[in-house]
Amino acid sequence: MVKPLDRRSFLAAAAGAAAAPAATTPPNIIVIYCDDLGYGDVGCYGSSLRTPNIDRLANEGTRFTHFYSGNPVCSPSRAALLTGRYPVRAGVPRVLFPRDTTGLPDSEVTIAQMLKKANYRTLCVGKWHLGHLPQFLPTNRGFDSYFGIPYSNDMNPRWLMEDTRVIEEQATLETLTPRYTERAVQFIEKSKGSPFFLYMPHTYPHIPLAASDRFRGRSPQGIYGDVVEEIDWSIGQLLDAVRRAGADSNTLLMFSSDNGPWYQGSAGRLRGRKGSTWEGGQRVPFLARFPGRIPKGKVNHGIASVMDLLPTIGKLCGATLPGNPLDGIDIWPLLSGARRSLEREPLLMFDDMNLQCARWSRWKIHTARHNVLAYSPAPPGGKQNLPLREPELYDLEADPDESYDVADKHPTVVAELRQKMDHIMAGMPEAVRNVHKENLSKKAAPTATGAVARPGL
Repeated sequence: MVKPLDRRSFLAAAAGAAAAPAATTPPNIIVIYCDDLGYGDVGCYGSSLRTPNIDRLANEGTRFTHFYSGNPVCSPSRAALLTGRYPVRAGVPRVLFPRDTTGLPDSEVTIAQMLKKANYRTLCVGKWHLGHLPQFLPTNRGFDSYFGIPYSNDMNPRWLMEDTRVIEEQATLETLTPRYTERAVQFIEKSKGSPFFLYMPHTYPHIPLAASDRFRGRSPQGIYGDVVEEIDWSIGQLLDAVRRAGADSNTLLMFSSDNGPWYQGSAGRLRGRKGSTWEGGQRVPFLARFPGRIPKGKVNHGIASVMDLLPTIGKLCGATLPGNPLDGIDIWPLLSGARRSLEREPLLMFDDMNLQCARWSRWKIHTARHNVLAYSPAPPGGKQNLPLREPELYDLEADPDESYDVADKHPTVVAELRQKMDHIMAGMPEAVRNVHKENLSKKAAPTATGAVARPGL
């Protein structure tokens, strides 16, 4: 007699079946990653900015409403995307600068390195920001070639690089997006007949903003709108190139952002911006298009993360996953429409090495916060991560802008979430655990520091 499956085993089996697409030619993978694009900066997410090509990805694929970057700032988010691991685990907990001599450690395995072993052609074009010394550049992390700037466009010197060579000491900001696009299109055209991975981390809309003559002054929303419209044009060029190459039905294209908006841009209804673990700092647009494999016009409300890309791509492409413990999961059942949500551990949210929040199901818990708002002058005694006197709990289905703390109404949820967070933290590297232990020993924040009014108000 065959023993019936319990509910958990049945769900796992169903998810596994959905996660195993039919055997076919290995798919091409395109990942487009914007810099500082907010949740509310895309037409299909409610923006007045004109983004017809990005909206096309939603119309011809799936749009996610609860997708999270790996961190509220640049470098850590990129480490999370490429490794499928929390940035604190992957060795890149903070933003890297030109003065830094570190980068993504050799012990980490990137999507490109994983796919190279599966005979993929690989290109990184755009902003790298995971170390600028030769040993840390894309060509040493699984990419056949690289064209772009090694860090943010507000950092100097603003090199433009070809592989490991500096070809311009100061890249011309106005021409970056069209030059990136030209290289990406050439790569798609030359890859005809062999599977490819194109990773395109755009420089914009990170400040300083710049657009080519073709787009400058075109948007009614000013230079920010010009920049976003040029990125949208770039995506249209890539879609056209894929179609001309006869690869449209075998190409998965994914679009997202590394964190929320900085000084310009919109987080939609979400609270907070770049540099903050409020939703506006880490919940970002995510769209996926794969004709014939991903249903058209679907909206998915399940929780997903940029860390999920590596395991999802690996499974889809038949590649061997890295041996490092992964924090992401295979979300193909969400992409394919087989499932509306997946069971998973809470998603932890860090600022540098400091654990501050976690997202689980409909709930978001805050347990710590800095004593100063992001990008504000440090107070006397310096910037500190402080535990809250009591955890704050937000029901993101009823309260997406995190305005109403309901911890006192759901003490069981708070206790369960804290227990789950402790369990995940117990498996973190020793340095991360030590920082967490030190933070817990600090005196609780005297006020809800993320909501303090500005001086003089």
